[in-house]
Amino acid sequence: MYHFNLKKNLSLLVCLSLFSASSIAGVSTKNSTATAWEKNKPYQITILHTNDHHGRFWQNDIGEYGLSAQKTVVDQIRQEVTAQGGKLLLLSGGDINTGVPESDVLQAKPDFIGMSEIGYDAMAVGNHEFDHPLPVIREQQKWATFPFLSANTYFKDSNNRVFDAYRVFNLNGVKIAVFGLTTDDTIFLASPKNTDGIEFRKPLPEAEKVIAQLKANENPDVIIAVTHMGHYENGEHGSMAPGDVELARGLPAGDLNMIVGGHSQNPVCMASSNKRITEYVPGTPCAPDQQNGTWIVQAHEWGKYVGRADFIFLNGTLTLQNYQLIPINLKKEVDNGNGTKRLEYYTQEIPQNKQLLEHLKPYQEQGKQQLLVKSGELTGRLEGDRNVVRYQQSNMGQFLLSAFVEKTNADIGIMSGGMIRDSLIEGNITYRDILKVEPFGNSVVYFDLTGAQLIDYLNVAISKKPGSGAYAHFKNLTITKVGDKIAEVKINNEPLDLQKSYRIATLDFLAAGGDGYPVTNTLSTYVDTGYRDADAVKQYFEAHTPINASEYEPVPFIFDN
Repeated sequence: MYHFNLKKNLSLLVCLSLFSASSIAGVSTKNSTATAWEKNKPYQITILHTNDHHGRFWQNDIGEYGLSAQKTVVDQIRQEVTAQGGKLLLLSGGDINTGVPESDVLQAKPDFIGMSEIGYDAMAVGNHEFDHPLPVIREQQKWATFPFLSANTYFKDSNNRVFDAYRVFNLNGVKIAVFGLTTDDTIFLASPKNTDGIEFRKPLPEAEKVIAQLKANENPDVIIAVTHMGHYENGEHGSMAPGDVELARGLPAGDLNMIVGGHSQNPVCMASSNKRITEYVPGTPCAPDQQNGTWIVQAHEWGKYVGRADFIFLNGTLTLQNYQLIPINLKKEVDNGNGTKRLEYYTQEIPQNKQLLEHLKPYQEQGKQQLLVKSGELTGRLEGDRNVVRYQQSNMGQFLLSAFVEKTNADIGIMSGGMIRDSLIEGNITYRDILKVEPFGNSVVYFDLTGAQLIDYLNVAISKKPGSGAYAHFKNLTITKVGDKIAEVKINNEPLDLQKSYRIATLDFLAAGGDGYPVTNTLSTYVDTGYRDADAVKQYFEAHTPINASEYEPVPFIFDN
């Protein structure tokens, strides 16, 4: 049997000693009325957590992660905690949607069904939940046996929340309140057509409001925020909306015991105060962040880990005993010494739960049937890594925009780097491969602008900072700048004519103002082709196969004068 015994994990205690003794002692929860717990009696409370699942209900091609192996781990810990008289909560930091085609074509139904069987207690609403319109989200809520929480998501111009703000759990007489928060960047990150009539208010004021309500009406012993806001080292969130560190610092000390986070998709394992471990190695000790008396945790992404925090609640004080990230069958390359390599588990193999595996298998097969048809062949690699496409022009951007330009007979193509989600490697390319690159289901659209109008549009596009998902990719365009402003534009190497009309191909997300781009879907020249981006790319692949990646290398498009 697969065992986790944190009592024996002395290395974790060493790691936690990076923080002061008073830090480990935890935070006292104030109570104004009689409590249900007994004085001088210790209560074991374990919080398990994941985040940014992104469709990974099935293990990957080398047997990593997947909900069936995750269930084995959760079941084992649940049995262990129960045998010791403790209680457990399993929480998700959100973003269940979008990432793996077999899940995407089924609107994440297998993911929510699998999470329900594992026994999740609550999840934060992530920005990628709004990759679908609200009616689909409501259907997903029916598939799930746990609540979707977001205290700061409202129907526009009302005091009516779209989701429940919080849920209260009674664990052996210890009342734990869990409330949810969603990044207010969602209004820019999600397709505007999916957020029509919805607003995302600033999280900190909503947290203050909910905590006051909880204290007045629920009298909780412990308060946990399950968030989809991101963990930014030392609160340095750059152009993104503030995240978990800023939330903890903004609240009075002692108001919030713990934040279970998501969105930034990193393992929150601290090297020292306000300094996160840059390259966390699976299976090694992990110390969570602590800000203003609040523990902050995040378990990377995709179900690669289950985070485990073991607390003791005694006389109104919550003390963190141990913390770890449990790798779910993560593997590393090991040199055989003869020029070859093999894969080995970082820790040990976790068997998949057979019952859940059989339950999810029909969904996997159903999705595969729609995805495994060959679209063409690729020579070389089309680069879609986020560390490339959010910082510089790429051959993947050129390839995708070539498909959109051809589909619309446009003069130029524009898209943002955040819309590119994977690479394509040499060999046969299937529809599944293409959907991993373009998973969001955006429509290919076009509109016409005069040369003068186009300069105004491009001044906005080039203002998007490298590193952000809004970073602009261009096709058939060369720009010369003076300072931060455009001085000259060439289209297909021809000087821009201010009076001439030009056709721009993009995706409906950007045309509706997504990522802060100018709204163009209200123009009289705007046309939605009705073609999904991935479908247009598939057709382009079929028409031009074999594709040679070297033919799509980007050329410099911005020159400073």
